[in-house]
Amino acid sequence: MFARIRRLLSQFFSKSRTINNEPLNKVSLIVIILIDIFILFNVFTGLDDISRWHISPTEAYPCYSEWQDYRTKTTKDKDYEIVRLSLPSDTNNQLSFQRNYQQAEVGHLGKVSKTCLQYADYKDKINNPEKQQLIRNIDQEQAKISTFEQENRTIQAQYDSTLLEKIAGQGREQSINQVSAEKAKQALQQNNRQISTFKQEISTLKNELLAKPESISFIAFLKDNNQFREVDKGYHQASFWYPSIQLAFQALFLLPLIIVALSVHKFAQRRGYGLISLISWHLLVIFFIPLIIKIFEFLQIGAIFKFIFDIISVIFVGLLFLINYVYILLIPIIGFGIIQFFQKFVFNAKVQAASRVQKSRCVNCAKKIQHLDTYCPHCGYDQYIECQNCHNLTYKHLSYCKHCGTSQDSSNL
Repeated sequence: MFARIRRLLSQFFSKSRTINNEPLNKVSLIVIILIDIFILFNVFTGLDDISRWHISPTEAYPCYSEWQDYRTKTTKDKDYEIVRLSLPSDTNNQLSFQRNYQQAEVGHLGKVSKTCLQYADYKDKINNPEKQQLIRNIDQEQAKISTFEQENRTIQAQYDSTLLEKIAGQGREQSINQVSAEKAKQALQQNNRQISTFKQEISTLKNELLAKPESISFIAFLKDNNQFREVDKGYHQASFWYPSIQLAFQALFLLPLIIVALSVHKFAQRRGYGLISLISWHLLVIFFIPLIIKIFEFLQIGAIFKFIFDIISVIFVGLLFLINYVYILLIPIIGFGIIQFFQKFVFNAKVQAASRVQKSRCVNCAKKIQHLDTYCPHCGYDQYIECQNCHNLTYKHLSYCKHCGTSQDSSNL
């Protein structure tokens, strides 16, 4: 097994650094490496672009996060806070919420949830000059409260310092504070009354905003369990399938490149075009690298991972580390199956040898040779093996002797 892996690696590096079995010079090797890096960068850029061709769950359900936050909040002002989000402070050249949601569909596959578009429509109805003025009034009152609170902090610090001076028996003329303790206390009480008044005014303005018909309709829509359940279900389904969709599009991007590179490589090998064969081989490797990486990413975050995660979550509540054991066992099994498939069907030595013998090519490197050549003049590989029955020379890796028809399976192992 290890000898076979060593041989495959040796063949891989040999094909990557030679033209017609001659090693590349250093300059040519550097140029090839630079080309590889440039192409690999563009391949990953293309993969990133095509992975975002289909709109993401967040884009398909743009109202989900905001709606979910509203439903989980327990604060007293949560109705006001959600309505406030419908009234942005910057209103210059702003698209409506509904148009903004629909922008995700431009140049992409997939549709925005109709329920989220309805959600945006409610927000657009709230967003008008009258309610924006209410918000500005609330902000002004809040700014006044902040000013008085800052003044109170300053006065409180001076008040505490004045009390300490008084306790210490220090005269008023020696004090470092601008006001006496009595005046500081009066100022604090007056400011607190002002703050209380402004808070009452803010509460009135909030109630006025929430009493508007558009606000009432929006809050009623937010509290509709059926509407939210539909969005919640759609969002989680989209999140489940999105990695699979991304992998499918990425494979769609890579497979044509792999097929073209493989076809060019085989054509160049048959015709003996060494440089084209070398470059196409490098391209083939470059196109396979991101495909393998994306497959492993999918196994970690895709539908398979989530399926296993859900099963373990149900059976072994809290023991989610067990998913790592499953992957440690599952990935080698999958890898073993892939290796067996390629060994038996794609890179099967007997299948390759039979095709190459029919075309008068070397059974090892597939280069054109003469019919009676014992050794390949390109790679030096011995084409024949002695038959155990008749002791004549017959082709390596073929199932039967060409002289007596005896099975050669045991001698080719």
